[in-house]
Parts: sequence; structure tokens; C-alpha cells
Amino acid sequence: MKNYIRRKLIILSNPTRYNFIIKEFGNKPFRLLDIGAGNRSANKTKYIFPNCEYHGLDKTKDYNYDETDFVLMSKFYEIDLTTLNFNAIPNNFFDVIVMSHVIEHLHNGDLVIQSLIPKLKKGGLFYLEYPGLRSTQFPSMKGCLNFFDDPTHVRIYSLKEIYNLFLSKGIIPIKGGIRRNMIRISLLPFLIPLRIIKYGHLQGPDFWDLFGFAEYVIARKN
Repeated sequence: MKNYIRRKLIILSNPTRYNFIIKEFGNKPFRLLDIGAGNRSANKTKYIFPNCEYHGLDKTKDYNYDETDFVLMSKFYEIDLTTLNFNAIPNNFFDVIVMSHVIEHLHNGDLVIQSLIPKLKKGGLFYLEYPGLRSTQFPSMKGCLNFFDDPTHVRIYSLKEIYNLFLSKGIIPIKGGIRRNMIRISLLPFLIPLRIIKYGHLQGPDFWDLFGFAEYVIARKN
């Protein structure tokens, strides 16, 4: 029961990202490349998908990792994305590439995406998530609710731009739009007092689904 609850809580933390992988692969083995693998992503992903061959990529090993994350990874690529040097990553190798809340930190995020597409197998899936233009109109909050709350955000991307980028490389968008999860929204009345007790203030990401902070695209390689 404890493991079941933990699994559900992890999925709730990133429902759009995890649910599409569950629907596609279930408990079957698959290879995943996680771009920006910090915040204990290896631990969370391998807990939900124990048969997943997890590969992580990040600029450094310092973004909220611990040693168990690296133990769980089949491979870790320490790469600065802006260099566009991905020769260390095999082509036609991955079933899934996840790139969640990374491109808004990159001036050349479009070129990074194009350079990563060859790493997908035929039929492979690319999951992309980022703050949408509407996030520039939201109130400021700790943890980021307004795009400009984070000084490392350097570029605003759009669904139209991402769709056209994928299409130009033979990647067909199969789903996309504003990320919303009604369960996360319904839990807000319980979450808000817990955040105030723990942190003394509200946390911006708790309101992302309610406000529609993030956009996402799921695309398949032909």
C-alpha cells in the first residue's frame, strides 16, 4: 500500500509526462533519454518504470542529484546543450526523449531540439514542456508562477513554433496544448496550508495547472 501511494504521488508530480509513457509502454522495457535530469528524476522515473533503461543528460552533476540517481542511470551525459555537440549520444537509440522545462533556459533551444531528434528510434516519442506566453501575465510567486520570476529564463517559445519545428524534421505532433491536471487542481485546498506550514509561503509550481502555466507537445518520429 505504501509503495502504491508513493507511485501515485510521483505520477501526480508530473502527470502529463508520466501518463503518456504509461499508456505507450506500460511495464515493457524501453530506453529513455531525460534532458535535464536533476531533481531526483532518475529515482522517480525508475520507481515508476523499473524496466526502463534510463539515460540522463545535464550540464553538471550539481542540480539536486545524489549518488543513487547515478547508480540508477545506465549512462549520464555531462553536456552543455548550447554547444550542440551530441556526438557522445548514439543515434536511432531511444524510445523516448523527455525535455521538460529546459528550452526556456536556452537561447538556441530550437537548434538543440533539432540536434536531438536523430537520437530517437523510428516511432520514438519526444515529450517537450515549457512555460507558455500566457505565463508572462501571471502574478509573481516564489518558485516561479510568472515567466520572469526566474532570471535564467531567456526565451519564450510557442506551440506553433514547436509544431513547425517538429514537422520540418519529420516528427509528427500527436498531442499538445496547455498542461492541466484536474486532480492536482482539486488538491490545492489541502496543499496550500501544507505549503504555508512547511515553507511559510505559497509555491508557484503548485498553481501551474490551475493557471495553465506550461505548454507541452508529444510528437512521434516517422
